[in-house]
Amino acid sequence: MPALPALLSDATVLAAATGFSYSVTLLGVALVSVVSRTPARRRDARATLTILVRRRSRE
Repeated sequence: MPALPALLSDATVLAAATGFSYSVTLLGVALVSVVSRTPARRRDARATLTILVRRRSRE
């Protein structure tokens, strides 16, 4: 039982790191979709952003 708090702590750190890296990725893609020079690149970045933030329907 003493290992449980350590495992929960590790899981919390892993979840926080994963959430942070996902947020940084979203920020980077959003930034590219706004400041990119070519329209094709902006369009690709917006399509990628749409895929990353797509929500699933609750059925």
